[in-house]
Formats: sequence, structure tokens, C-alpha cells
Amino acid sequence: MKSFRLKRLFNAKSNRCFDVAVDHGFFNQAGFLQGIEDMRKVIEVLVDAAPDAIQLTLGMARHLQEIPGREKPSLVLRTDVANIYGKTLPENRRFSLMIEDCMLQAVRYDAACVCVNLFQIPGAPEVHAECVENILKLKPQADYYGVPMMVEPLVFQPNEKAGGYMVNGDETAITYLVRQAVELGADIIKADPTDDVSRYHKVIEAASGIPVLVRGGGRVSDREILERTQGLLEQGASGIVYGRNVIQHPNPKGITRALMAMVHDGASVDAALAMVK
Repeated sequence: MKSFRLKRLFNAKSNRCFDVAVDHGFFNQAGFLQGIEDMRKVIEVLVDAAPDAIQLTLGMARHLQEIPGREKPSLVLRTDVANIYGKTLPENRRFSLMIEDCMLQAVRYDAACVCVNLFQIPGAPEVHAECVENILKLKPQADYYGVPMMVEPLVFQPNEKAGGYMVNGDETAITYLVRQAVELGADIIKADPTDDVSRYHKVIEAASGIPVLVRGGGRVSDREILERTQGLLEQGASGIVYGRNVIQHPNPKGITRALMAMVHDGASVDAALAMVK
């Protein structure tokens, strides 16, 4: 039954997926709200741009699913919330908590997929342990309800160096954590890009046939994100999950259509740039 939902998530022509992540408000960081202050408007713009999926929280999913008609992006439902994205880690209680009965909630909201974190944070092994527990609880529910489980292995840089939400592009660290996510039963992987994009095939190899969607990371120039996307697709990535590079863009519809053309039609960087403009 999971295959039914996967067919809604991955494009029939390319067998790839472009998921726009707009779940940032879940994590109680003021800086995360830039560009998504009014989620109703954001979702209207994204639905018009027509990516394959939009990643939302339980509280915001209704704005997508209440839109009438069949021609709208699939819902990827975020299942967990954490307090580890700030410039300094909380001293007394660091956590990654999961929604109660999240798979039942996913079915009720007609989600095509659920997403759960697998954090590796220097100095916070207890958060990694909570993530593993979350995934182990979620896996049998995912199988029972027939909902694909997307695991998001995130390797953090030390907080004193980067703080919170910065990608650690170390190939070895990413590869090992991706492999753990696959071993824990992931149906889809959402992983960081490596610093050297030409080495990303090693991450794909470690996923052992599980499709890998690549995170966008922090906001960069149009050419940089498009060139990186091209390189990742050439390395075997099954798609992308970008957030800030879409929702903080001055033309979210244009950049979405440009990225969709690259992901599904093999458009060149220059052709995609022309779509943005």
C-alpha cells in the first residue's frame, strides 16, 4: 500500500520528487518565519507553482488540503518537533518529540508521506537517542497504515561554530547517518548535500536503493542552487527538498518552476535561470 502513496509523491515521467518544505514555524525560532509569516498566502503561491509536494505541520496542513480539486501538491506531514535549532543549545532539556498517533493523523489528513528527523548533534547524544526511539515507534505504524516514512538524517556543525541549522557537508558523517536511517527502515531519505557534490554518489550508494531527496540548506544565489541541483541529480539523487531557497526567494513561483524543469525535464542551469527571470 505504501507504493500507492509513493506514486502520488514521485513524478510519473521522471520518477523524481520536488518537495517544498514549509514546516519551519514548528520549531519556535523567530528567524525561521521570514517569508512564511502568512502561511495561507504562502501555500496559495506554492500550489500555483505546482511542486510535487509541500511539507507541512499538523497545524498548517489544512490550508493545503482544504483547497478544492485534485491538481495540487501532495502533503508531506512533519511528525516531530525539536528545540535544538537556536544559536545556543538549551542547557537543561534538549528534545525531539513526536506527535501522538501521528500515522493516524497522517491518514486523516490524506498525507502521501510523513517526515521524521534523525539528528546527530555534537554534545547532544540524548537527542539522537530520542530520534532513534521516534523512528522505531513510527516504523510499524508506517507499515500498518501504508504511509511512507521519510527519515531526515541531519548532521549538525558544532553550535559554537555555526549554530543551529547549518549544514555539515562532511561526506563521511552524512553517509554513516544516512545508512543508519536506511537500517532503521526509511522508505525515503531527506539528506544534506556534501561539500563536494561530485562525491554524492557515495551517499546514494549507502542508501542501498532507497530514494534520496537532498535538502537545500541556507539561502544562496539562484545560480548556486541551480548548479548544485544539477550536480546532485547527476550523482543519482531522486529529487530535492528545498525550503528557504524557495520561500525566501523574491519570486517563489519562478524558482519553483525552474527547479521543477531541472528535476523532471533535465533543463540546463541557463534554461532554468531564464525561467526564474
